[in-house]
Amino acid sequence: MSKHTAVSSSNSLLISSQATHWSQQHILSLLSQLIILLIAVFIVTSMVVNLGERRLQEDWADQRYSELQTVASLAYDKVSFLQFRTQIIAKGELLRQYLQNPSEKLQLKTIENWDSLTDNIPELLGLALFNPQGQLQFATTGSFNNMQLPAALLGSGRNMGGNDIYTSPMAFTPIDGILEPYFYQLSWIENPDQSIKGYLVTYNSIVKLLETIKPAFFNQNSPLLMLDTQGFLYAGANQPAPLDNMPDALGASLKQSYPELWRVMAMNNFGQFHSHDSTFVYLKVELTSQYETKREYFLLSYIRHDDIAARYAQWRIVIIIAGCLIALLASLLIILRHRFVLERRAKQNSVQLSNGLFNSELSCLIVNDSGRIQSINAKAAAALSLPADVLKDRSLQRVLHLDDERFNHIKEALTHHKQWHGEISLETLNSSMLQTHIRSKKCPNSNEHYWLVTFEDITALFESQRQAYLYQLMSSGAVAMALTDASGLIIKCNNQFDHLMSLHGDTNISITELLGDELKNQWQNITAQISLQGEWTAQVMPFNHSRYDHCLKTTLAGQLTFEGDIEYLICTFEETTPAVSTQSNSNVIGHRSAIVLRLNELENYFFKLSELTKEHSSLLVMDINPEGIFSNMGNMSQLEKRQKDIELQLLIELPLNYQIAQWQLGKLVILLTETNANSAHQYAINMLQSLEEKNLGEGINIGIASYLQPQSLDTYLANAEIALKRAKQSVDQNICQAFTRPTNNQSNH
Repeated sequence: MSKHTAVSSSNSLLISSQATHWSQQHILSLLSQLIILLIAVFIVTSMVVNLGERRLQEDWADQRYSELQTVASLAYDKVSFLQFRTQIIAKGELLRQYLQNPSEKLQLKTIENWDSLTDNIPELLGLALFNPQGQLQFATTGSFNNMQLPAALLGSGRNMGGNDIYTSPMAFTPIDGILEPYFYQLSWIENPDQSIKGYLVTYNSIVKLLETIKPAFFNQNSPLLMLDTQGFLYAGANQPAPLDNMPDALGASLKQSYPELWRVMAMNNFGQFHSHDSTFVYLKVELTSQYETKREYFLLSYIRHDDIAARYAQWRIVIIIAGCLIALLASLLIILRHRFVLERRAKQNSVQLSNGLFNSELSCLIVNDSGRIQSINAKAAAALSLPADVLKDRSLQRVLHLDDERFNHIKEALTHHKQWHGEISLETLNSSMLQTHIRSKKCPNSNEHYWLVTFEDITALFESQRQAYLYQLMSSGAVAMALTDASGLIIKCNNQFDHLMSLHGDTNISITELLGDELKNQWQNITAQISLQGEWTAQVMPFNHSRYDHCLKTTLAGQLTFEGDIEYLICTFEETTPAVSTQSNSNVIGHRSAIVLRLNELENYFFKLSELTKEHSSLLVMDINPEGIFSNMGNMSQLEKRQKDIELQLLIELPLNYQIAQWQLGKLVILLTETNANSAHQYAINMLQSLEEKNLGEGINIGIASYLQPQSLDTYLANAEIALKRAKQSVDQNICQAFTRPTNNQSNH
């Protein structure tokens, strides 16, 4: 093929390969496509031939499967008829007379009647009568004399009887020197009182039963085999030309001769199996439907692929000729298509290249040197919140909301530097901020210039920077602030906090280390209060080697997760005047009622109270360990969890002037200030009701005592425990008082 030069055009090409000519690459491409076409036609033709043969195999398999279904249905009906026939013979008049009056004459007459049945019924091999003990009395043939009836069918323990017919599994017996597969059917002969008079057994040939269903089924092209669920052959032996791996003798095992086929059959009730040289169709059938005598067997048939290929020979020749014609026509089509594609590519290549560059993820506009928009992509139209058709031929200055001074500045930059970049704010509802880059390009072979405008919407970035700046201004106030995680480790802090704690930029430290050991010891209770109430407030005093010199009003506010766990803590610190004397042993001064104290801490707190405050106080002792609930437990983890749940519930509703403390495991102490016996008793009632609503009030007893001047905390506790013992001993009350003042007008319970 000779090379053709491109048709002349007024517009120069972007790249030289846009011309319409047969290059060496195109020729090689054409040859490779023709070779691939020939290979593809060869493969497709082979596939069509193979698929045709396979389709013929499947059609044969479908037809054979339909025949197997018919055989299975007829076999089931035949076995059902045999059961009916066995039942009729068992109720025969001669047999009934013999069983009522056994005699040799009646026996011979019965045998003679049975022999006539066996002579006229091909599949009936013989009949036999067994006594109630399962012993043979007489039979029409001696081939089955060694057979014993199953013990499960005899006696009163049997599951069958009356009109039931038992069908045995298939077995083999020699008859006239030939191994014969058979099965027998047993009928119970009963007296009116359902006692057994005897058993009638009929023996049936499997091979002759199948022959009566379809005598012409056994042939060389479509043999029929019957196997049991263990793979042993019971019908279909002595095939004229059997496969090498198929059993050909009665009793032979398909499981051993062809294990691949047997694995597929054992896992399915029906289906097809395609080997290299044959196609098999199998179907599992049930000859009886009774649960006690459920018998399942496989019907199997096959055909050789060579027989199918012989039938398909003429179609194979037709398909090969059709493949050659298709290859010739397709080759001509490929040559013409190459010619057409080369010509069309010469016209469209420039447009495709420019569109590919223009329609990218960037927001792009093409503007002429007069500032009018010539083209705009979808990304830019979306950023400007206007349709692309509306934006075309509009002024760039008006679209970007530029004043004359700035637009002239941009034009000067493009004239001298060929580009300009900066940020432009759009005066729209969204007030978008665009990072803009404008380049000036000259059109080839002309003096026209155009501007390529690209921009990116940085509104979100600009807004986030603005918000970050505002947050920085807010955090730079006079209040020291720090952000920590749930354990108290500092994540971020402002300059005031850094200056207050003399950190000098080293924030890898925990807030508990900065505020002293006492707050560190109370940290678990503090975080529990934050989880419940959202924040914790206290005054923190300076201590030995502390980094601050003044009393700090400390507020810890929690940022909780959806599950209620603390994610972050926002800590604020303000210098303030101490609420108590600076001589206090504690450096954490706050709302003690918001945490659970230890007993020694409660004792210190009680000691510091004024005598007037003590006189108007009550002490409440709560026993949360009901007898019979935790007494048999080896460890007390359950009791500890119960006590923790009750403590958290009490802290939620605990007034500020009350204080709760742990006395021992299973007992809590609450000091109630600014109260009397009546209000203390009412508080105990309300508290029990609240706990019962949370399923925590079971077995709780409460003792209440009032302060008697002068009195230590140990005496106070002893008096309250006396009231607690009364509550435990009481039958109908679980709240009792002791040593209450007469002025409260409350009787001692």
